[in-house]
Amino acid sequence: MESYRYFIQLAYNGSGFHGWQIQPNAHTVQAEIQQALSLIAAASIELTGAGRTDTGVHARQFFAHFDRENLMDTAELFQLAYKLNRFLPSSILINEIFRVQPDIHARFSAITRTYRYYISRQKDPFSNSLSWIYTTDLDVDVMQQAAEIIKEYTDFTCFSKTRTQTKTNDCAIFESYFEQKGPLLIYHVKANRFLRNMVRAIVGTLQEVGKGNIGIEDFRMIIEKGTRSDAGMSVPACGLFLEEIEYPEGFRF
Repeated sequence: MESYRYFIQLAYNGSGFHGWQIQPNAHTVQAEIQQALSLIAAASIELTGAGRTDTGVHARQFFAHFDRENLMDTAELFQLAYKLNRFLPSSILINEIFRVQPDIHARFSAITRTYRYYISRQKDPFSNSLSWIYTTDLDVDVMQQAAEIIKEYTDFTCFSKTRTQTKTNDCAIFESYFEQKGPLLIYHVKANRFLRNMVRAIVGTLQEVGKGNIGIEDFRMIIEKGTRSDAGMSVPACGLFLEEIEYPEGFRF
């Protein structure tokens, strides 16, 4: 029997979750949505996410797909999104549910992903869970130089968690830069794919550059050598947001 594929576009505050992906004995975003969706549909529905975010990481835009044998029109999909938002906690928002081409996959069809890491340069009691409070002096200009260098490389073993199941540590970086916005220092990075813990490790290493502990040439050597222990620490998850995911043109009906 023919089945139809649907995408859910959502956003979530990851503070209270152990990431996106379902894990035993852990509170995850996928588990929350999948349970609510199955309850509303009165059938078991499995979600496939665009990737996995670590514990405490947020997403302003995330996608997941599911398959159903029944064809739902726009009004039915709107009602489904409405009902899901009624069921789900305030930390998860369903923005839209729409039908896509049957061969489009939430994870493997994504062309690019964009992350931003938010560093608050002053104490702010209202931003503790949504940015990393770091008030020590940083040389942002030299951090900007190092951020640009990242685009020259493709092998990012030095920024990856060890003993992962990925077949390659190669990524194509399209954007890598800092933006100063009031008290916030925001790191932007856009790539075709990311490794586990990669963005937080990049920011931790760029922070060491800004503190003067790692020079520009040393930064290059860290990337070229490919040893995780040579790079900086993994900065806290609270400042990391998955901001945008791009798919091929015409992927939706």
